[in-house]
Amino acid sequence: MKLGYCRVSSKDQNPERQRIKFSELGIEERFIFIEKASGKDFERPQYKTMRNLIRKGDLLHLDSLDRLGRDYDGIIREWKEITREIEADIVCLDNAELFDSRKFRSMGEIGKLLEDQMLSLLAYVADVERKKNLVRQREGIIVAQANGVKFGRPAIQLGDDFIRLYEAWKNNEITATAAFTALNMSRTTFYNKVRAYEEQLHA
Repeated sequence: MKLGYCRVSSKDQNPERQRIKFSELGIEERFIFIEKASGKDFERPQYKTMRNLIRKGDLLHLDSLDRLGRDYDGIIREWKEITREIEADIVCLDNAELFDSRKFRSMGEIGKLLEDQMLSLLAYVADVERKKNLVRQREGIIVAQANGVKFGRPAIQLGDDFIRLYEAWKNNEITATAAFTALNMSRTTFYNKVRAYEEQLHA
């Protein structure tokens, strides 16, 4: 069975481009799982539904590796669980010639070694690119605000400490409780600022 998983990270992004690719590959609509959610972890409803459905011999299509997730360790763990424990396969359409688990499977043990090396490289590149994008987004907001650009509601003054702790929390390095305690904020204030900051990032 062929499945497709597509994810965008915010509600104002459109997953249609990914869905069309999967449809053109002959994947039935009922086996295309579409998610508008952060890739910070794998506790996503559609992803979990797909994971419960996928079986040995199935082929999972991803538009790109970072659609699977956005953290280095999580990407590697999920890939190996799907391809080695479940014994399904994964292909990344943007690197289909380079990275298709079926090719490595046919090479036996040496294929596993090559797959591990390639997966580590691709996951690392995806993780670095995500972090670069966050920096570029933040710099773009700062420049735009300096030029008088307004982002919807009045910008909340966040400060470097908030941004640093926000990114640590989003990367699962600290808990939300640790973040708002360090910032001397209430839970409600912290999440209000998180929402406002994310709206600014995606404006």
